[in-house]
Amino acid sequence: MAESLLLPVVEGLAGKATDALVQTMTTRMCGLDDDCEKLERHLLAVQCKLANAEERSQTNAYLRTWMQKLKDVAYKAGDVLDDFQYEALRREAQIGESTFRKVLSYVTRRSPLLFRFAMSKKLKGVLKKIKGLVEEMNMFGLENSVNREGPQLPWRQTHSKLDESTNIFGRDDDKEGVVKLLLDQQDQRKVQVLPIFGMGGLGKTTLAKMVYNDQEVQEHFQLKMWHCVSDNFDVSAIVKSIIELATNGRCDLPDRIELLQKKLDEVIGQKRFFLVLDDVWNEEKKLWEDELKPLLCSVGGPGSVIVVTCRSKQVASIMQTVDPVELAFLSEEDSWQLFSNKAFSNGAEEQTELVAIGKRIVNKCGGLPLALKTMGGLLSSKQQVHEWKTIEETNIGDNVGGKYEVMPILKLSYKHLSSEMKQCFAFCALSPKDYEMEKDMLIQLWMANGFIQEEGTMDLAQKGEFIFHELLWRSFLQDMKKATVRSAGHAYGTIVCKMHDLAKDVSNECATIEELIEQKVLVNNVCHLQLPKGVELEKTSRLFDGKTSLHTLLALSWMQQDFKRLPHVSLRALHWHGSSTSLKAVNAKHLRCLDLSYCSANSTLLDSICLLYNMQTLRLNHCKGLRQFPEDMDELRKLIHVYLYGCSNLERMPRNIGQLNNLRTLTRFIVDTRDGCGIEELKDLRYLSNRLELYSLRKIKSVNHAKEANLKQKQYLSELLFCWGLERFDRTENEACNEEEVFQHLEPHSKIQIFVLYGYGGPEMPWMRDRQMFQCLRKLTISNLTRCKNIPVVWLSPSLEFLHLNNMDKLKTLCDNLCIEGGGCSTPLQIFPELKEMVLEHLPSLEGWAENSAGVAIDSSIIFPVLEKLAIHCCPMLASFPHSPVLKDLNLAGYYLEVECLRDIPRLPTSLEILWIQCFGGLVALPSNLGDLAKLSDLLVHDCRSLKGLPDGMDGLTSLRTLDIYHCPAMEEFPNGLLQRLPALDKLCISSCPELQRRCREGGDYFHHLVPIPDKHIPAVGDITIKYKPAMRGRVMFTRS
Repeated sequence: MAESLLLPVVEGLAGKATDALVQTMTTRMCGLDDDCEKLERHLLAVQCKLANAEERSQTNAYLRTWMQKLKDVAYKAGDVLDDFQYEALRREAQIGESTFRKVLSYVTRRSPLLFRFAMSKKLKGVLKKIKGLVEEMNMFGLENSVNREGPQLPWRQTHSKLDESTNIFGRDDDKEGVVKLLLDQQDQRKVQVLPIFGMGGLGKTTLAKMVYNDQEVQEHFQLKMWHCVSDNFDVSAIVKSIIELATNGRCDLPDRIELLQKKLDEVIGQKRFFLVLDDVWNEEKKLWEDELKPLLCSVGGPGSVIVVTCRSKQVASIMQTVDPVELAFLSEEDSWQLFSNKAFSNGAEEQTELVAIGKRIVNKCGGLPLALKTMGGLLSSKQQVHEWKTIEETNIGDNVGGKYEVMPILKLSYKHLSSEMKQCFAFCALSPKDYEMEKDMLIQLWMANGFIQEEGTMDLAQKGEFIFHELLWRSFLQDMKKATVRSAGHAYGTIVCKMHDLAKDVSNECATIEELIEQKVLVNNVCHLQLPKGVELEKTSRLFDGKTSLHTLLALSWMQQDFKRLPHVSLRALHWHGSSTSLKAVNAKHLRCLDLSYCSANSTLLDSICLLYNMQTLRLNHCKGLRQFPEDMDELRKLIHVYLYGCSNLERMPRNIGQLNNLRTLTRFIVDTRDGCGIEELKDLRYLSNRLELYSLRKIKSVNHAKEANLKQKQYLSELLFCWGLERFDRTENEACNEEEVFQHLEPHSKIQIFVLYGYGGPEMPWMRDRQMFQCLRKLTISNLTRCKNIPVVWLSPSLEFLHLNNMDKLKTLCDNLCIEGGGCSTPLQIFPELKEMVLEHLPSLEGWAENSAGVAIDSSIIFPVLEKLAIHCCPMLASFPHSPVLKDLNLAGYYLEVECLRDIPRLPTSLEILWIQCFGGLVALPSNLGDLAKLSDLLVHDCRSLKGLPDGMDGLTSLRTLDIYHCPAMEEFPNGLLQRLPALDKLCISSCPELQRRCREGGDYFHHLVPIPDKHIPAVGDITIKYKPAMRGRVMFTRS
């Protein structure tokens, strides 16, 4: 199948030979234009017969050898044509340089005369080889082939359907059965193991996901984790992954079982956990029984369960403690539903003849969900009866009941992909099994390698999106979901996907995969290489000796060393995280995609970037050493994406960035007063998409400049950050009024989903008081606004899910001008109808939640209907508590103010599951209804120095698992018999409470009552205890600019 990739290579090469830049260069060089035309003719002649050559190569070894030679020469020819293209771009960038520099170029190694001499020799060499291969081809008697690719249907907007649960049929009963099995284990003291087994493509992982996301399962288990094992049953790697999943952090422990065991016990303890071990292949009983099982089954509270998905019944029998679930094929009815949901998705009418053919095809799929989805996805692009009949007549059903029955269907679907799609899909073979591929990065790598070409009104980025969604639709890619990447205090959203392991097998057959396991010498024609984690760089550098065909080099993990000199490697894509490697180590001039994130970017590195005229994607995320760009960045006219997340020390942008009018991604822009660095540079960047962070907006001195930025017309932006300055500073009245005018002219379009406003000094937020601005807003963060008395009108937004307000000195109420009389109304008004999380910090004037148009407080008349998480920190004037009937997580902090917020903490909602009360120096008693919180699982009381004890009546806390009391020195005892009346308590932490600690330690009054509690942290009086206060979950973090 790898031979099928040769046709798109030749097609792309023929197109490159006719490229305007290439033709411009060869025309200028007398004699070379004839050679370039000959090359084009030879390529077109080969292209016409390649399909026939591919068919016959299956049985003709000579043809296979000829095709491999052609592929090698095609890559060499591509490098030569790219050299022409680069030289044309370099000379175009040179326009405007001084006469001296132009003359100098004639006597340096960049001399046009030397270039013409060198390129003439290279082009003639390639032409001679191509001519010989054409002559050899003519001896095979190959036939001309007709282009079989049909018209492409309109782009399916699958990105809006990230939830695939609506496309699952016939598994509801299976899900309910497995959920019941899990919940029935709650009285089992030992960890239970439940295997789900069945053949590939049957939906084992899909069923496990349905169970994992079930609401009852989510509420029943304290800790839920998912790890894909695949065919690498490495006990240490599995345990480390589980530790990372439990802590949401990295595990850098050495591979010593005793250390891993101790850490596992520390992070899981006696929590009731649910772990999915997906895609297990290990059939060695000793590996499970003697190594992994003792580790996993020694932790966890009663009712903990491990679900294993596997194909082999042998694997299931080795691991099971509960009878395994054998997944059945779909019924005929469910099979048709799944198939037709795909096949007729384009609005095509279910014609009688198509339905009849479709049902016969469904029967051939044998009830396998992956086969049905793949076939449905394929036929959705075919609308004629004869096309369906052709598919029906293939031998796709011949292997039903065998081991690899899905493979013929996947291969058939691959065969019907366009040439571009075949290349893009085969490239995915580079990723390890079960690897989460970032959608945008994948598309950018396709672009860098020239797999996709512009078509009609679609540019490269749009074409890449189209191909990605086609592969997703046809089930070659799957599990697309939104993900949040968090690193170094910064968070940004992205979309990721995976490949089914059977689709991965197909991609491996399509592309030659070179495994870098023992670090031997690479074969000469390796084009794309991904370095595995832990590779030894010193040994690896020898692998590249004499390799000229390598176009992609990706490092999966951080590389602490620079790679050594690779002068012959002409890369198109390089990902190298963690080291400040020099681009002079490679022939970098053809680079189109460069990712040097987490590197200590220096001026030498950046100067060399300015010579990469083909650059399309530049990722410099978290480069702390990056302070400024060189002035020549505006010459990179092909630049499409620039990622600068977490570049907290970046001081200014390059001049004239507005001339890069192909830009679709620019994550950070810093306003400066220098010419060519103002906000008006954004004027013509109308295709900017996703996230844009604007810093130093206080440097905008002209309202007209703000208006010229034209943010309202940038319809593809979904996330915006406005930062006037990260430090608080006083403004005069005139300065504040100027900021308000500037703000008014920075109005974006009304479909923004995430908005962050920081350091704004104006008294009003003009366009943010328009209710229609927030119909799509999901997250809003406002911080360091010293003059604003109101927040935007978001309290009736149908989409807002997260609200964070911080350091707003004059804010008195969240909602104003509500249409409710002072006496209230019988039915409470629902505000923030979709708000799930709210963080209120350092709001010194906040007194209430809502007031009517007369300015009268109406807190008792409003309700937050779906609020689940609430943090109130340092709001000294706030006296009441919002009515939130489904609140689960409450975090209250007073920070020792003289007037403490919520001094008399009111009655708490009975829906609470987590309660954290901290830093209330004057608090003498906890809420009286604390004992009514039957769902409460975690109670943490920290730094309440006047608190004398817990309230009576806490017998009702039947779900309480964690009780953590820190630095409450006045607390000397528990209510009588309390510890015996908390049946679920499995973790008790007491520190900096001298008398209470003495009573709980050996010899104390409570010591014998603590014996049944498995997890206790009660240091001796006088021991130093450091408490780490976790950041609020979901908070949008800032970095200084």
